Amino acid sequence: MKLILTQEVPGLGAAGDVVEVKDGYGRNYLLPRGFATAWTKGAARQIEQMRAARQAREIASVDQARALRDRIQAQVFVLRQRAGDTGRLFGAVSAADIAAVLSEQGIEVDRRRVRMGNPIKSVGDYKVSVRLHEDVDADVNIQVRPGK
Repeated sequence: MKLILTQEVPGLGAAGDVVEVKDGYGRNYLLPRGFATAWTKGAARQIEQMRAARQAREIASVDQARALRDRIQAQVFVLRQRAGDTGRLFGAVSAADIAAVLSEQGIEVDRRRVRMGNPIKSVGDYKVSVRLHEDVDADVNIQVRPGK
């Protein structure tokens, strides 16, 4: 089955890529979740629009991404969340929270680029990965502290 990805799918491709997948994977996973649309001859213009939008959002070169990675990894970002007496958070720290903390420091990162294994649910120090470029990942040092 030939599909056009509408957003990044790890291990498969980025938004705007035309991929060939097995029928069941496309029909039962990618299409119902909105990760892809069916490929048609008239979709070439749609593919180009998606690629142009992706290029506008992405960091232009690997060198810029590496410089930003070095800047991110040199800092420690403090995130204040409401917590109980035992250090357990009321709620959890999400990828959007981490993107917001980075944004406060002038580093614009899309929340979908933040890769967290599990949500952060307690006070402490954590490392979270952020994909800056296809070839460049940055480890963000996050300190979750009680507050607010």
